[in-house]
Amino acid sequence: MGAMAITTETVPAAPVALAPIAPGLPVGPMGAADVACCAPLTREPLSAEAAAGLARTLKAVADPARLRLLSLVAAHEGGEACVCDLTEPVGLSQPTVSHHLKVLVEAGLLTRDKRGVWAYYAIVPEALNALSAVLAAPSGAIDRPAT
Repeated sequence: MGAMAITTETVPAAPVALAPIAPGLPVGPMGAADVACCAPLTREPLSAEAAAGLARTLKAVADPARLRLLSLVAAHEGGEACVCDLTEPVGLSQPTVSHHLKVLVEAGLLTRDKRGVWAYYAIVPEALNALSAVLAAPSGAIDRPAT
């Protein structure tokens, strides 16, 4: 019996209709990828459209299982993880883990690389950096007494 060829196929994230964080700016794959060019929340108020776009991105990470999956993928050897390595640590079924990973890919926070029958996921560092930049408060920007 001959050796079976294994193909590698990178599956791009499905286009997601997200609003730009600031009017007139193009929308990147995660919507919040455009966040890097925009002011942090503490510098200027968000428009309603920008808030809706950012909320969609935040919704992707607002689930404990998804946050755990992001952490597991980021900490995994080589910076990528097979879906087969992620089901046991989070204690969820493979279809549920795959769903959560799909949401993270659509949000632009992970990439997906199909290899044979398995999918491998990797963090998109720029997306996480952009998201953290929008949420960052410059030192001294918010000086309010604790209540």
